Amino acid sequence: MSGILMYNRLLESQRITYRKLRIQTMKKYYKFYLYMIIPMIIMQLGIAMDYWGEFTDNTWAVHIHYWSGTVWYLFLIIQPYYAAHGKIEKHRTNGMIGIFIAGSVGLGSLSMLHRDIRLAHLAMEFPEKFGPFKAWFFYGVPVVETVMICAFMYAVIKSIVYRKDLANHAWWLISTVFLIMMPALGRGVQFIQIMISGFTPDLNAMVGIYISAAIIIGFAIVSAIKYNKLKHPATILIICVNLFNCLLEPVGKSEVIQNILETVIKG
Repeated sequence: MSGILMYNRLLESQRITYRKLRIQTMKKYYKFYLYMIIPMIIMQLGIAMDYWGEFTDNTWAVHIHYWSGTVWYLFLIIQPYYAAHGKIEKHRTNGMIGIFIAGSVGLGSLSMLHRDIRLAHLAMEFPEKFGPFKAWFFYGVPVVETVMICAFMYAVIKSIVYRKDLANHAWWLISTVFLIMMPALGRGVQFIQIMISGFTPDLNAMVGIYISAAIIIGFAIVSAIKYNKLKHPATILIICVNLFNCLLEPVGKSEVIQNILETVIKG
């Protein structure tokens, strides 16, 4: 009996230790839901003119892509709020719903890749209408976006795997913000660039990509340092994906890649 009693006490001690560690971790991320509002605002400002400025002309796929992405960002604000304020049941229920939202973000993004191929054809046919955005730019976009979406889905899966490890679970989910921020932020920076320099063929379309990558990587590193996750695999993934985005030009100009895209992505 004494052995059983000691075993039960050991189990209870482990439970208490686990609860204390979980509470400490939750306190660490207590106000993180407020911090996640920043990328939400950046995303909305970046995409505003591109989406709302052409709202009536956008295809159904564009609307699905925009709103699924917006809901995901809201999800990453609400979930930390519930966890930090002890609403664990709501957090878990929303987590299951979040799997559906993440899937819609990924599949919605992939379903739009043909639009870039169509824009590449139009850019070759009517170059004067596209200014600095040559056909290679639109061929490069589906490649880097495919990498982003694959990384996004991988991060979501890892967050599910680590669902009982709060610190890892949270950071894998947080990483999804930095993995898919480029398209919205890139459009916003390019819009500012065009406002300053004008919509001319001489404008370097890649400058906006480089600036966006630098902002995202910088923001991610600052966040990683704050939460002691600088060497975390998710942080490394963020940096690698955003550096790959900077290769959009050579990737888009590759005839081999262009032929593969034309063969695989059909409208």
